[in-house]
Amino acid sequence: MRVRTHALPRKSSVQQDWRSWLPLEKAEVFDQQVRRLESFYGMFSVALNDAFELRQNGKFAKSCQAVWVLPPLCARLAHPLGALLRSLGEHAKHYGIIPNTAPLDPANFQGSREQRAAKMSDLLSRVLLTQRSQFLHKINTLEEMVVDIGRHFRQAAEDLGTGASAEPSMDWQTLDAAHYDLNTCFREAIVLFKSFLVVLPDEELGAFQKTVDVQVRNPHESSGPARFSRHRRMVPIEGE
Repeated sequence: MRVRTHALPRKSSVQQDWRSWLPLEKAEVFDQQVRRLESFYGMFSVALNDAFELRQNGKFAKSCQAVWVLPPLCARLAHPLGALLRSLGEHAKHYGIIPNTAPLDPANFQGSREQRAAKMSDLLSRVLLTQRSQFLHKINTLEEMVVDIGRHFRQAAEDLGTGASAEPSMDWQTLDAAHYDLNTCFREAIVLFKSFLVVLPDEELGAFQKTVDVQVRNPHESSGPARFSRHRRMVPIEGE
C-alpha cells in the first residue's frame, strides 16, 4: 500500500520520508533521476579508480595521462546534480513547498572548504526559524559545493594532465577528496529529493519536471569542460 503525500503528518522526519512509499508517478520520477545520476557517478568513479591504481602500481606517467578523461566525466555528474538542486530550490520558492531537512554533517566531507560550509549549515540550522529557510539554505549550500568541487577537480586534473603540477601528490589528494565530497553531495541531494517528493502535490509534478528539463539544458559552470593547455608538457614522474 502506497502512502499518499497529503496523508503524511507534517511532523514527520527525514528518516520517515526516506522510508515512505511514493505514488507510482512520483516513484518513477525519483527512480529515473537517481538511476541517471548513479550511472554518471559510476562512470566517473571507475575511471578515477583506474587512474589511482596506475599511480599505486608505479605507472605515474600513465596515471597522469588517464586523468585527462576525468574532467568531462566529473562534469557529466556535476551538471545534472546541480540542475536537480536548483530545480528543487526554485520550485520550493515559487510554490511554497516545505520539505523536511536535516543539517549537513562536517564529518561527511573531506575538503576543508566543504567542511567549513557544512559547519555553517549546521550552525544556521539552529538559528534559522523556519523549516523552509533551512531547506533552501541547504539546497544553496550543496549547489555551491558542487560547483566548487567541480572547479577544483578540473584544475587539479589539468595540472596533473599537462605536467604543470608543482605538487602532484597534493593534486592527487584533491582529486580523491573531490570525488568523496561530490559523492556526499549526491547522496544528500537524493535524500532532499525524496523528502521534496513526499510533500509535493501530485498536480505540481509536471511543473517540477519541466523545471528540471530547463535546468539540465542550461549551461552552468559545473558542466564546463576543462581548459587544457594546447601545448602539453612532459608529465613529471613522481619519485624521480
